[in-house]
Amino acid sequence: MILYPLQFEPILKERIWGGTKLSTFLNKTIENETTGESWEISNVPDNSSCVVNGIFKGKSLSELIHIAPVELLGSLTIEKYGEQFPLLFKFIDAREDLSIQLHPNDELAQKRHQSFGKTEMWYVMQADESARLIVGFKENTNQETYLKCLENKKLVTILQEYPVKQGDVFFLETGTIHAIGAGVVVAEIQQTSDITYRIYDWDRVDANGFGRELHTELALDAINYNKTESKVNYQAVENQSVDMVKCPFFTTTILELTTSFIWHKKQEAFTVFMCTEGHFELLYNEEVFQYKKGDTLLIPAIISEVTLKGTATLLEISI
Repeated sequence: MILYPLQFEPILKERIWGGTKLSTFLNKTIENETTGESWEISNVPDNSSCVVNGIFKGKSLSELIHIAPVELLGSLTIEKYGEQFPLLFKFIDAREDLSIQLHPNDELAQKRHQSFGKTEMWYVMQADESARLIVGFKENTNQETYLKCLENKKLVTILQEYPVKQGDVFFLETGTIHAIGAGVVVAEIQQTSDITYRIYDWDRVDANGFGRELHTELALDAINYNKTESKVNYQAVENQSVDMVKCPFFTTTILELTTSFIWHKKQEAFTVFMCTEGHFELLYNEEVFQYKKGDTLLIPAIISEVTLKGTATLLEISI
């Protein structure tokens, strides 16, 4: 089995809050002006990404895992998750505020939905002037206070808002109430899960006058009512991988590439690169692969060394 750096066809998702920046900013081919998400690498049921390059073009990620599980995922991944792809990678364009929401932990998600929970992180790629994110409570609170504010449409008054700019990073543990604000494009890294508890949607309605479903009761015992410190501080260094987020489900580093760089990893797990700025070449097995801002690629576990060359900002994600 000869594997190589794999790129996948984006799975585009129309959202009521979506816009056009996935096209204008990230060069995705969108079909409508409310495209909110580009699922870059996914093995969510009924949403398995398809390869767009090389001899495996047209094969789905689930098919590749079946063909070459150890070579693709690595022994560590299989030990932890079996032959499942444990992460989901997205670019998100919020033309309007997303709903205020949260995600259950592994235990609750498995019990209720037979799914992973949804620990996630955001890397802000672009932010309009005055754009913000909502993450967690301003102070420790309780269910009674939360429900009173929710009922009186004053939930936002007890939530923490962060003004944001390019390069800001947030780590969201399960149970953390959050919302991406209007005018923000983020790269999102998360567990493989599509379980969201929506608790407030700004009283929005669709063209037929209907609001989206809310999950008030389901959310009550999934919420972390304590104040959280979700913003991540880091300092990028040229041509070095710098840690941003380490958690039980994934590790994300940032690589500011400015020259030729020999990159190494162990063969026990796969790695994913998300290019958030610039362009670069990857040299492997005497072949040159070219990438630009908005591209996402999967380095199979069996590959232990490549050469990176160019000027780019890369998010490097592994388990």
